[in-house]
Amino acid sequence: MGAYCNEDLSSLPVFSAGAPSNELRFSKHVYDNVHGNIYLDPLCLKFIDTEQFQRLRELKQLGVTNMVYPGAVHSRFEHSLGVYWLAGETVQRLKSFQGMELGIDNHDLQTVRLAGLLHDIGHGPFSHMFEREFLPKVISGCQWSHESMSVNMIDHIVDTHHIDIDAQMLKRVKDMILASTEFSQLKSNAEKRFLYDIVANGRNGIDVDKFDYLVRDSRACGLGCNFQFQRLTETMRVIDNEICYRAKEYRNVHKLFATRADLYRTVYTHPKVKAIELMIVDAMVKANDFLGISSFISDPSEYWKLDDTILKTIEIAPDPELAEAKELILRVRRRQLYQFCNEYAVPKDKIDHFKAVTAQDIICSQKHTSSTLKEDDIAVTNVKIDLARGRENPLECINFFEDYDSAEKFGIPEDRVSHLLPTTYQDMIVRVYAKKTRIGRSSF
Repeated sequence: MGAYCNEDLSSLPVFSAGAPSNELRFSKHVYDNVHGNIYLDPLCLKFIDTEQFQRLRELKQLGVTNMVYPGAVHSRFEHSLGVYWLAGETVQRLKSFQGMELGIDNHDLQTVRLAGLLHDIGHGPFSHMFEREFLPKVISGCQWSHESMSVNMIDHIVDTHHIDIDAQMLKRVKDMILASTEFSQLKSNAEKRFLYDIVANGRNGIDVDKFDYLVRDSRACGLGCNFQFQRLTETMRVIDNEICYRAKEYRNVHKLFATRADLYRTVYTHPKVKAIELMIVDAMVKANDFLGISSFISDPSEYWKLDDTILKTIEIAPDPELAEAKELILRVRRRQLYQFCNEYAVPKDKIDHFKAVTAQDIICSQKHTSSTLKEDDIAVTNVKIDLARGRENPLECINFFEDYDSAEKFGIPEDRVSHLLPTTYQDMIVRVYAKKTRIGRSSF
């Protein structure tokens, strides 16, 4: 990332790329390798220049994926700045297209930007692995989410650093971050409801969070990305308090979800990536009693101290209580990974009633042989790959319009969609790994 400029920003108003050139000239900015120059407004800088936000530099966007894709070392810090910028650009375009009609003002622009900036500030070490894999193993029935922690962390930052922010704006920022979660309390007829779909879209999944990470992750892993989010932001329109898209863009919309599914298939759930994740989770579980890692999630003032460096903390600690955890991390360093043994694709007609397979299930179903497996000998991961809407066609949740003279929105029924699009929208794969090198594929 580029360095900050030195000019004082305290007197500058909210701005965007469409702002007067002299306004941008005296603003602070960073250079991003995806979006180019990102200009930072004064209020957002107050959040950025805190130890809580700077912590995001120590959280890799893709967790342990860089151990398989060496270039995937970008951080949540970069991603958060990218989402901040795209959120502001999206509001600015809507303001240019329909500002008078929709009543969009600078207060709205600032609010959506801040939500984009702070939406991931609650992520834990190795991102999704922390809440989806580690916490469920150490806290029974854990309902914790990084979005909820983001909201708590925002309050902590405001209180700790005495940031002067309008209370109503702060509430809207937090509502926007929770908009796609089960904790959202938004009503469908809320004022300017469409603004809450820009950062985290709970209605149909099209949001600037995906716009940024799909491009950023694809580039970091050396993969092509044929999805063009710019076409969507240039052609979108708000109808009945909802962001809609031109009907002729339905293939591009589908590419958004197809690109996401492809990244899940080839990167996020790569067999080697999952093997390393399983090992890191096991190491953290073994270290949890001694280090109290899971206890950090109850207090933002402690939680911000937790990041990816927890691995190094375990690795170099002299304490004998961490010996087993250290051994697992050493195996990862030496590439002595859990060995992939087999996988099972759940039949399409069984997915609706599928129950996650456990190591205990595998042990109970093994055939009697001279070598009997124990539960600690194997690891199982249940991989779900979909188009962000489970088994549903994501296009069915999206409203379109015919042309700019039309005020009518409509969905595109499946029988009107190109036959080249897939007829199934979700895969479930069960993978089995051997934790010990002496156990091989022949044991299963």
